[in-house]
Amino acid sequence: MRTGDFKQTYGELVTLIDSPPIWLWSVVLVAALIVAPHVLNSYALSFLMIILITVVGALGLNILTGYTGLISLGHVGFLVTGAYAYAILVSKYQMHPLIGFLGAGVVPALASLVVGAPSLRLKGLYLAITTLAFSFIINTLILEARWLTNGARGISVQRPEIFGISFDGDAAFTYLCLGFAVLALFATLNIRRSRVGRAFVAIRDNDTAARVMGINLHAYKLFAFVTSAFITGLSGALYGIYLSFVSVEGFPFLLSIEALAILIVGGLGSALGAVLGTILIVLLPEATRMVFSLFSAQMDAMFTTGAQELKSMLYGLVIILFLRFQPRGLVGAWHDIRRMWVNWPLRY
Repeated sequence: MRTGDFKQTYGELVTLIDSPPIWLWSVVLVAALIVAPHVLNSYALSFLMIILITVVGALGLNILTGYTGLISLGHVGFLVTGAYAYAILVSKYQMHPLIGFLGAGVVPALASLVVGAPSLRLKGLYLAITTLAFSFIINTLILEARWLTNGARGISVQRPEIFGISFDGDAAFTYLCLGFAVLALFATLNIRRSRVGRAFVAIRDNDTAARVMGINLHAYKLFAFVTSAFITGLSGALYGIYLSFVSVEGFPFLLSIEALAILIVGGLGSALGAVLGTILIVLLPEATRMVFSLFSAQMDAMFTTGAQELKSMLYGLVIILFLRFQPRGLVGAWHDIRRMWVNWPLRY
């Protein structure tokens, strides 16, 4: 009987994926995503675009909260900063979209230094409140800097054309989002298995022990803030392009709660958990609406008119249920099922 997997060398310990079936299923999934834009209708394709964009942002937050253990409620601040950075560079100053995407990552990364440096000695609730204040400060600065951001009027954004390839159509833009999602996933997985990633996890598990081991807490926490903000800013730029219009109203505080819900539902500290959590959280409101619409047309109308309020209720309910019955998220549930299957008929 199989007794488990054992790593005999350091290379096996830090390998990206050590299971051929996982590689096979990954290739199948990518192939399915490549075919999907030509098979799905426009309504379903819009959900696929939102899932891919949200995956990028969730992976960015996972580096800060999942790997390093620093709770952030200011995720939406980095999103809106990245969106405005892209819109200003591309729409107002007519720069190349690649420069716009670079700015969408660099500007939030620099902004993260502003909130990260004063927060180095904070953790837990105090850090969460500090990042929350940062998101409100960013919104205020955007509204006041009318000469640059057009204030409350916002900035219109066109879908980009890169190296002669137009991403104006929904299918083409889906491929652009898929490319960013794959790059963000590989970057996150490689960070986790690197020396920097192991330092992040050490800080999360016990920062005092990490300091004793010689880990520079201030440097690595700042690096976690910068890396997380860079990836999150790219997600904000993609979301602004998807909306075709960038404004403060398009990035409500609910997005920060949604991002935390994704990590909790999927599993903190897991890239796979961020992907699974994104799929569940993005599709949950629509699935709930479809179920209730089977019983009454009034329920369907209620979901249409009070979408934001009902989303908040659903996110809160899901967070409570997962924290109570499955704290390790969907990834933890999958590990339990796999362990049960491998060890059957034994219990462990």
